[in-house]
Amino acid sequence: MPELKRLGGYEMPMGTTALGKGLYVLDLLGEVDRPPRFTQLLKLTGFPKGTLHRILEGLMEFRLIRFNEADQTYRLGPRFFELAHKVWDEFDLRGAAAPELDRLADLTHETVSLCELEHGAILYIDRRLSPDAFGFRIEVGRRAPVHNTAGGKALMSFLSPHRQRSLIAELLASDDVTKRPANEAEFMTDLSLTRARGYALSLEEHVPGVVSVAAPVLDHRHEPIAAIGVSGPRERISIDRLHTIGRDLMEAARRISGNVGATAMSINAPERPRIEGTANAECVLPVAAHLGEGPVWSSADGKLLWLDILSPAVHVFDPATGQDSAVKVPRMVTSIAARTRGGHAVMTQNGLELLDIATGALTPVVDPEQAIESNRFNDAKCDRRGRFWAGSMALDASAPSGSLYCIEPDGQWRRVDSGFTVSNGMDWSPDDTKMYFADSAQGRVFVYDFDLESGTVSNRRPLIHIPAVEGKPDGLTVDAEGFIWVAVWDGWSVRRYAPDGRLDRVVGVPVPRPSSCCFGGPTLDRLYITSGRIRLAERMLVEAPLSGGIFAFEPGVRGQPGGLFAG
Repeated sequence: MPELKRLGGYEMPMGTTALGKGLYVLDLLGEVDRPPRFTQLLKLTGFPKGTLHRILEGLMEFRLIRFNEADQTYRLGPRFFELAHKVWDEFDLRGAAAPELDRLADLTHETVSLCELEHGAILYIDRRLSPDAFGFRIEVGRRAPVHNTAGGKALMSFLSPHRQRSLIAELLASDDVTKRPANEAEFMTDLSLTRARGYALSLEEHVPGVVSVAAPVLDHRHEPIAAIGVSGPRERISIDRLHTIGRDLMEAARRISGNVGATAMSINAPERPRIEGTANAECVLPVAAHLGEGPVWSSADGKLLWLDILSPAVHVFDPATGQDSAVKVPRMVTSIAARTRGGHAVMTQNGLELLDIATGALTPVVDPEQAIESNRFNDAKCDRRGRFWAGSMALDASAPSGSLYCIEPDGQWRRVDSGFTVSNGMDWSPDDTKMYFADSAQGRVFVYDFDLESGTVSNRRPLIHIPAVEGKPDGLTVDAEGFIWVAVWDGWSVRRYAPDGRLDRVVGVPVPRPSSCCFGGPTLDRLYITSGRIRLAERMLVEAPLSGGIFAFEPGVRGQPGGLFAG
């Protein structure tokens, strides 16, 4: 056995140390959030200055890295794209998937399959059958529709917009009714939900009594090349279990392709930290929401409005009685506000719409991103002049394609900023001179100078940074003292920050994924917190069974009244 030397978590044979150091630098460049400068690389590697300089020169010579003169940073180079194409040209999909098919069959005791998209249908190219004689059987070489199978929907949802449009047009034009979606609008909503959560469901849509879940296997261009799925009898697989398996399928799909970092969507939640805080929030509504969001206090009737984004519904929670009612809506809804003239307005995947909260019916108003099919709106709020401010993001959070919009009461809109990956929480200072806006992917809350009369923002700068190991800033609200309360996704907490960005307080929440917060109660002295359970592993749900619930505590300060939409 050759003597080994440890470097950056790897064991390198002696005599290959220089190669190991170069590979270690490449690993670092692939993992850091932002391209580093030379001095940062010195700290990260611990190499002598001369050694690091020679390594960087050699890597640039082979075009494995490049140097950006504008900001003096180092980045991965174009040679990786050329090598990636070569790897994918020779990629053995079935061979790469085999260990995951075996593992999932042992884990679920259900039928596991691998399928590809072929000529407007899916083709099963491998499978592992359940040992249960009553399990659902899938035969290799069998074809099935794309519109009502989990594998088909997983593949279609991640196609580029033009390929997706083309295939949908082909399906709708088919003379065979079994190949056509029964309702185009509902089908498109299903594809959007699939892309947002990362996996698809089929609830007895293809075979009576059989349910299934599938996740796409993506190549280096983020294009779907296959889908891996689990199928079984409805009486044996609950909806909750399907969602739990969906998270495992996403992880398996990434291992198959090697695209561990292909998307900004979070899969692995950290273990519960020991939080040094002055208080802890308690669960006031133990409901298992997939992705609870957008809490708004209704002072008119003393109730909390909140949303489940990925199981589209508007909820009304009465803290006095503990009762929660829900109305299903026909598409993804991400934020809600009362209107000055009565009723409610919401942001959906189709833009700003008016909501009949009794029936769930939606009336479109305006869609600033109608031409951007791969985007959706996320968090939104109204300022004190009745304008609706909304942030957008890619459906799968894979690119910085999001923008910040201001929608006037008459429906006119302006794009005021762009370049965001996961647009999130927003609110204003009590004197309306500052606007706060979060990008979860960047781990930052930004602050703008704000002009209430003109509805304009300027001078964006970072105010709060939460390192990735501590979680991600999600929804936020500002209290009457001007301090910012931020729900920390994957951080098991809500944090209070001073107007200058200084951390003031940490409040523990008994779930890893608090998603947003707002002040409520007759005097706005209670902080309500929504949460999600989406993409949490089964062991994490055992540790945090209240995930998806609503939490509250009394912070000792009051909030500000929420804005109403004047349209």
